[in-house]
Amino acid sequence: MKKKTFPIILILMLAVSFFLISCSKNDNKSDGGKSVTLTIMGKKSDLEKSYMKNIFEQYKNATGNKLDIISYEDEEFETSAAEKFAENEVPDIFMHFNNADLKRFNITDNFYYLNNESWVSDLTDSARAYCLDEGGNLLGLPFWENSVSGCYYNKTLLDSLGLKPATTQDEFNVLCQTLADTGYTPICWPADGCSWMMQFGLDPVFADNPELLNRLNQNEISYSDIPEIKKMVQWVADAADNGWFGSDYLECGWDDISPSIGSGDAVMTFIWDTWFYTDFNRDNKYSLDDFALMPVFMDTAAGGTYEGGNLNMMMANKNSQNLKSVLEFLSFCASPKNYNVAFNGISTVNCFKGQTTNIQSQMVTNAGKSIAENERVSTAASRIAGYSADDVAMIFREMFNKNTDVAGCVKLMDEYRIKEARKQKIPGF
Repeated sequence: MKKKTFPIILILMLAVSFFLISCSKNDNKSDGGKSVTLTIMGKKSDLEKSYMKNIFEQYKNATGNKLDIISYEDEEFETSAAEKFAENEVPDIFMHFNNADLKRFNITDNFYYLNNESWVSDLTDSARAYCLDEGGNLLGLPFWENSVSGCYYNKTLLDSLGLKPATTQDEFNVLCQTLADTGYTPICWPADGCSWMMQFGLDPVFADNPELLNRLNQNEISYSDIPEIKKMVQWVADAADNGWFGSDYLECGWDDISPSIGSGDAVMTFIWDTWFYTDFNRDNKYSLDDFALMPVFMDTAAGGTYEGGNLNMMMANKNSQNLKSVLEFLSFCASPKNYNVAFNGISTVNCFKGQTTNIQSQMVTNAGKSIAENERVSTAASRIAGYSADDVAMIFREMFNKNTDVAGCVKLMDEYRIKEARKQKIPGF
């Protein structure tokens, strides 16, 4: 009797053990209990944002899944990523802005529309609108900083010199020259790999004249036909020649902005408020409290300009074998309990209705009246057909290096823009 009972008991014990082990393996795992590795591709500086690192760590700790981060230096990103897509090496998750460059990546064939995801109702109206394509489809999850771009300046330094922020282009030019004559670098201009500065000058030209933008995008006119474009390029060229960007701006890159303005070597930079909370070194000589905000002046808007937020989207590869896990990852990121941890203390306007831990920059609050009068929606990078920030930055470097002049710079801007528009098969080109 005992001999017969023991094998049965042993079999039952083994079965229970196997069941418990199986249940344990299924905890917090995607795709039926298997550990999944998701690939995420983006710009190096984007992927290193504190809130991105935070949400990645939260996800890995909560699920046991892994993330394979594929990052490219900012100046290489668009070209390198496009090459990978052309080789059919599309990541599970692709991080990109909803701008003209996105058209390089065959949106319809590669990306999953997120219209019906459960978290869509938690997006603010402006964040959701930014991520829509022409057909009203939601392209990505806007997990990003919703910031205000402008000219951030060291108010402590200006006060010590008896100088005031500018309210007109003429005042700004005088301010820059006075600072240069005093021995300061007026503007930290990171010409080595950074490409956003020119769009601030271009925004007013087209945001204030939608018909002009429409004619440009239908290839009826070119940059060369628009006097304001030449004025902006001329201003940038003159600023460089006058020493307003300092002596080493061609070697100044993303990692050099913080030490440049934090030390007081440079007094101003064209950037966004969230940068001070994610990338500004708090151990600098000057702290966050020493800075304030005024408009960007690049000779295209009488009262200067501010640019509204551009949002980096996490887009899902619809052909991924891990699509179910990708959508679960996006839902994880879009959960209030997770994004409020990631954005804790970050200065940003809400992307989610449930955001409660982010803060509003005092710099932006204090400049509220000026922002209300002079802010434009981001236009150049997102709405000009064939626009490539990297191409524009490269062309301006050619001018800085005296390989071309102002007229040649504008001509090259047209040539590269039209070439890209044709590559994207945009009607009219």
